[in-house]
Amino acid sequence: MTTKGHTTGNKQRRTAAKPGAAAAKPASDAGASSGKLGTGAVIGVAAVGLVAGLVANLGRKAVVQAPSAMAGDWFEAIKAEHAATLLLFDAMEKTTDENTTKRSMLLMQLKHALGKHAFMEENVVYPALREAGDPEDADKLNHEHGYVKQYLYELTNLDKASPMFLDKVAAFRRDIEKHIEEEEVEIFPGFHAKLSDEKNKAVTLAANKEAFKLA
Repeated sequence: MTTKGHTTGNKQRRTAAKPGAAAAKPASDAGASSGKLGTGAVIGVAAVGLVAGLVANLGRKAVVQAPSAMAGDWFEAIKAEHAATLLLFDAMEKTTDENTTKRSMLLMQLKHALGKHAFMEENVVYPALREAGDPEDADKLNHEHGYVKQYLYELTNLDKASPMFLDKVAAFRRDIEKHIEEEEVEIFPGFHAKLSDEKNKAVTLAANKEAFKLA
């Protein structure tokens, strides 16, 4: 038989248990909140890292493109890039069959330099040359870029210790120098003189923007 006092005690015990249960819920919510803050912090750090990486990449691109941009004129920039390319050929021609790593590194630099240079010419200078009324020379120079890519492909796949490596480099240089002479002596001087100051400035700006993409 249950007495009134005993029943009242049971009610009090059940009532006393409720605040404890209520207290457990905020603790769980606090843990979830802490988890959310942790995830937010991770996302924030990742975002900062991404921005820092983009800034660093833009800075690197600016450094690579700086010599061409500082030339102040698209034709002068092209001549500066031609000279820098020939310096890479100079370095490659001084290597021996034992310098396989150096050959690979120089070839990688040459591919990047010529790739950026060709990208700019094909997307800006040659179209401007066609627009100025000389599609034949523009198409001829553009066609020669295909053989530049062929040389780079063959050198990439050639054993860097092969005695044939320097022979291929020498043949490549001869064709590059012929291409450079066509641009610097035969075609671009007249083309540059034909354009107005405003048009030359526009070509220069467009050339720098395009080259920056692959810098």
